[in-house]
Formats: sequence, C-alpha cells, structure tokens
Amino acid sequence: MKSLPPSSLTSRLSRRASRVTVTVTVPSPSRFSALAFGFVLALGLNGCALTDALTRRSNAPDPTISASAAEATGTHAPDTIANGTAPITPITPVSTAAPDTLATPTADPGVSTPDIPPTKALTLTSVPAIELQPLPKPLTPATHAVIALAPPDDLWQRIRQGFAMPDLDSPLVQGREQWYAARPEEFIAMIERSRMYLFYIIEEIERRGMPTELALLPFVESAYNPLAYSSARAAGMWQFIPSTGRVYQLRQNAFRDDRRDVLASTRAALDYLERLHGMFGDWHLALAAYNWGEGAVGRAIAKNKRMKKPTDYVSLYRLMPKETRYYVPKLQAMKSLIADPARFAITLPDFGNHPYFDSVDITRDIDVELAAELAEVGLEDFKALNPSLHRPVILAAGTPQILLPWDNAIVFEQNLSAYIESQKGQLASWTVWTAPKTMKTTEVAQRLKIDEKALRQANAIPSHMIIRAGSTLLVPRASDHENDVNERIADHGQLNFFPETELRRVVYKAGKRDTVSVIARRYGIAAAKVAEWNNLKVNDKFEPGQTIVLYRWMPVTSTLGTPVRKDS
Repeated sequence: MKSLPPSSLTSRLSRRASRVTVTVTVPSPSRFSALAFGFVLALGLNGCALTDALTRRSNAPDPTISASAAEATGTHAPDTIANGTAPITPITPVSTAAPDTLATPTADPGVSTPDIPPTKALTLTSVPAIELQPLPKPLTPATHAVIALAPPDDLWQRIRQGFAMPDLDSPLVQGREQWYAARPEEFIAMIERSRMYLFYIIEEIERRGMPTELALLPFVESAYNPLAYSSARAAGMWQFIPSTGRVYQLRQNAFRDDRRDVLASTRAALDYLERLHGMFGDWHLALAAYNWGEGAVGRAIAKNKRMKKPTDYVSLYRLMPKETRYYVPKLQAMKSLIADPARFAITLPDFGNHPYFDSVDITRDIDVELAAELAEVGLEDFKALNPSLHRPVILAAGTPQILLPWDNAIVFEQNLSAYIESQKGQLASWTVWTAPKTMKTTEVAQRLKIDEKALRQANAIPSHMIIRAGSTLLVPRASDHENDVNERIADHGQLNFFPETELRRVVYKAGKRDTVSVIARRYGIAAAKVAEWNNLKVNDKFEPGQTIVLYRWMPVTSTLGTPVRKDS
C-alpha cells in the first residue's frame, strides 16, 4: 500500500495551526493505520495549541515586539488566526531547546514497518494583528439614592419625591380624607403652622434615608403645634410623654422642656422611629408602636401568630385601641391630600425649598424679650421657634443656641455686639435661687424682698402653693450680680411645690350601704374620728340620706366645705 502524500497532510493541518514543525513516523502494519494515527496526532497537537492560546488571549504579548527581541528572550512572536482577528500565544516548550520534529518511535522488531516518507515542516504566514482595547471597569452599584443636582423649588414636590411607604388600603383612609377635605380652612391653618419647621424636618429625614411621609406625622400628632399638651402629659409637636422623653435625652426641668424643642424633639422622634422600624421591619407597624407602644404591638403580633393569622397593620386592627386604629389612616389621608391636592379641591400654600430659620449661639444669659428685640422679631414668633423655653430668661449653660428666622440671625448678632459695646447693662434681669427649706411663696417673697405676684408669675406657680426644699426659682438679678447660672442648675434644676391646705368642715349625704368604716376608708380618716364627729359607734351604719360630717385638710383654693377657724 502507498503512504499518504505529505502535501495532503500539510494542507489539512495548515487551516488552524500555529507556527509548529511536525514530523510523524508511525510504526503500523498498514498504510491506512499510519494515515489515521498521523492525522489524529497532528490534529490533537494543534487543537491544544489553539485552546491554550485562546485562554491566554488577554495576556498576549504586544505584536509589535521585534523578532530579534523575541529570539533574545527565547520566545517567538505570536502568530495570528487565519482571519487575523487576534494574536495567538504559542505553546511554551517543555525544555529550553525544543526539538523541531517529534522523536521517531522505535519500531517493534517483530512487526514489519512500511516506508513512510518524513513529513515536511508546517509553517503559517503571520498576519498583522488588530490592536486590542481594554475592557471597561465594572460599575459599582449605588448604595443610596442619588440626590438630584437641581432640587425642586417647591418643598411639596420634594416631599412627594421622597414618598416611600406603601399606601394603606382601608375604608378608614377614605373617611379621614373626607374629614380633612370638608374642613379646608382648618386644614390650611394647620399647613401654615408647619411653615417654620417643615424644611428642617425634611432635611433630617432625607439625611437618614427615611421616607418623607414621616414629615407629615406631626400633623397627626399635634397639628404641628410645638406647644401642644395632651391629657396623657405628652408634649411638643412629636408628643413625647415624660418617660419616653427622658429615654431619648429630652431634658425636662424648671427652665426648659426639650420635648417642645424643634431640633431636640425631631432628633429624638426620628431616633425612636428608626428603632421601631428596626424592631418590626414595617413602617406601618412602627407607627402603630409609636402611638400604642412597642410592647403592645409586640403582644398583638404574637397573638396573631399563635392564631395563624397575618401580622400586618390591617390584620391587627381588631386588637388595637380606637386611637391607634385611626392613626396610620390619618397619616395616609394627609399623604393623599399632599400628593394630589387638586383631587380634594385644596390649594396648598407656596413653601419654598429653603431653610426658614438659622441657629445662633448664645454665650451669656439673656432675657427672652431682649433676645426677640435684638433679633427684630415679634415675641410670639420668637417663642414659636424656641418653644422649649418656659421661663422669661434663656440660660446659656443649658440652652447654648436659639433659632431665628434666616435673615434675622445676622441682624441679631450685629445688634447684640452693638448692645454689649454700648454697655447698656446686663443681658439678663433674672437669676436662680435655691430654696433652703420648704416655704410658702409669701415667705420667699419676704425673704428676698420681692413682689410675691411677680415671683409666682416668673416661675408659673399657682397661688397658695408651698415650695419644697431644694427647688430652684427664678428671682430678680441684682445689678452687681455678674455670674451667669451654672450648667448643673441650668440642666437639672427642678421646681416642686404642693398646695397650701387648711382644715375644712365638709358635709356629705350617706348612701344605702355607707357605714362608719366605709366612709373612713373612702376619705382616709380614722374610723374613730368619723364616729366621734357624727355621735356614732365605730360599727354603726348610716341611714340612707343621713348627713355625714367630716373635717378634712383641703387646698385653700377649694370651694368644697367651710374653713375651720384656727381660733375655734
């Protein structure tokens, strides 16, 4: 049999081969077996070369390297694929001096080997490579919302853009929407009241990445009135009760109540809401907990879980008190009116997207009226921006800054400097005095030689009250008194008093089941005294409608009973 011509083998391998020299000698009893063995071996070698070149394509050397440089380094400049699209890196030889031909295998002496001419070296012509472009760097995903370069001029539009809570679908929402829409004058008055504070609250909410619906919460809590006070003793626009206020570092002392402070209460409210959202993972439940208490919401969720029921806000309706059941629907109704006021025939007042107030540092005690005068601001507007102050003087050690309308802040600083330079006198006409013992206000007034009425008015003390020992009171400041109130008193001073009482003769009518012992327990009086005053025995029973005479210590301001003269 004739061997396969070398030219035929060369034409088949030259299609995809790199610069490779191949010599094949196949020991086979037949020319057909030799042809198959040579074809498979050559194809396998060149296929490996092509695969390895493609996998290292990104690390291919620069095709412009000169041949001399390649020879100097013991490497060869890469050839290219036939279409010239990219260079192929050649196979790295196993030894430092790779042979040009494959070693001829030793023939088996027991097998006759046909004469197969040696194959010629296979060479591919290099094609100029196309210069590769580097891949672009991967983009880093954003971790927060991108702030628009040109913010909206309208504050309402800014609020709408930040809405992120899911809408609450409930019949209670429609009822609240209709309630607000039916009272447009009251609604607009409430909106106007928020003008001073809304921009600042939006800024703080966006800084924390919270939904802007929370800026509408003071509408629900207090109608945006920082002086609001509830029957549950909650105060301020965010309505903190005393205990929760103390948890969030809102000081409540004789000189200020930070639950009403615009900056401090907003910080505390957002801290609290963030914490509640972290606990429940749902803004509607967080708001319910803000109103109802986190413990109550947690117990309601646990109860629904035990009953295999959903634990979302609507599913907990039946377990909530009425106030909480309407709480989130009210907020959703406010959101609806702000989002589309035209649908409710309401026109919102123009609120510019800019600050309303600025903060100014205070380094000396100063009267509230003088501060308002130097800022050229009306006293009511001054108090609206600084509602935490409930005394006629600002103690710098406890209140180191005040809020003023934006343009008036500079006016205040200029006028204050001029006032001090002109040496017009002290900035504060009040200082603090600590009661050494429990005293009546009349005693305090006599001791300090001041007017009792002015003393009670400055400290908001009702008439006929007794001041407890250790209480801190504002008193007129002497002209030669230079020291301001220290930080300890400014931050922790307390005023405690109780009513002045007197003994009164009080007459009641006995009920069907009243006895001497029952009346004694009811009014906290010894049974023997009740029996003595009514000429009865301790175990006696009153007849229905019978007159009962008691002598009780009662506030002097009470209208119940008749005072007993001390000389009687």
